[in-house]
Amino acid sequence: MVAAVSLIRAQSYHIPDLQPSLQTVLAPLGGMGAFVKPGDRVLLKPNLLTGARPTKECTTRPELVYCVAQLVQATGGKPFLGDSPAFGSAYGVAKANGLLPLAKALNLPIVELHGHRYPTENPEFDHLRLSKEAMEADVVINLPKVKSHMQLTVTLGVKNLFGCVPGKMKAWWHMEAGKDVQRFGTMLVETARLLDPALTIVDGILGHEGNGPSGGEPRELGVLAASPNVFAVDRAMVDVLGVDPLAVPTVGQSLRLGYCPAWEDMALPLLTPDELRLADWQLPTELMPIDFGLPRVVRSTFKHLYIRFIKEPMVAYSGRGE
Repeated sequence: MVAAVSLIRAQSYHIPDLQPSLQTVLAPLGGMGAFVKPGDRVLLKPNLLTGARPTKECTTRPELVYCVAQLVQATGGKPFLGDSPAFGSAYGVAKANGLLPLAKALNLPIVELHGHRYPTENPEFDHLRLSKEAMEADVVINLPKVKSHMQLTVTLGVKNLFGCVPGKMKAWWHMEAGKDVQRFGTMLVETARLLDPALTIVDGILGHEGNGPSGGEPRELGVLAASPNVFAVDRAMVDVLGVDPLAVPTVGQSLRLGYCPAWEDMALPLLTPDELRLADWQLPTELMPIDFGLPRVVRSTFKHLYIRFIKEPMVAYSGRGE
């Protein structure tokens, strides 16, 4: 099956400008109505990393969330916003980043995500603990921010779905993966496969380059991207940034595992990555270990505590909307 990735130039978060930009980028995919039906409960999953640096463009912009929520409501869907931020609560981070007034204007609920264990097709990751709210939503719309990342080189759609892993489990995966970046990338890819977002819309109007995910600086990128295939849109976006896809563990592992379609199996109905490419996107000055360089004894102790106190029985999962 051909994976469509829609790419456009977009320069403004001004809502009267952003609304038609979103309609343009979604039009080749069938518009929002191709993904959301009347009565659907729709999780909007932005990047709500932190409330500490609201001017540094390290979270998904409120205006984008607002406009996407409007489109969902126009189709008869029932959107709600959820995340499990690295620091603080979803509500607190949303408030710090200016989301509350727009959320209140649309009566858009902001929910905290709670975890359960779900089986996967990959026996190495049969203990993934994911958000019950995400797994039980009729539709998941993934709203990542384009950012450089000191552990994963670049963070896009696949990495954004790690926010559907509850907080304690995030820390456990950092410990469990140790210094094996590829294994960590595979875990993120398997998480994305299980969550299976219906649509990913990438906020690349202003990105965050350098020592991300929060320690870098804003950068004008001028891109909106959308696709029903999260692996395909990530592959296209690293090309826009001029980054080697194999240097990004999430993209590299999706390619190695055969989840990301080859270029000949991708349709680019509007602009191509070549037409949008940046020559000087800034990557991190250095990469840091996935396990934050913590001593081996600390990692071992954390794993033991997780196994003893956090693990839960698996929850059967027969498919979204059932």
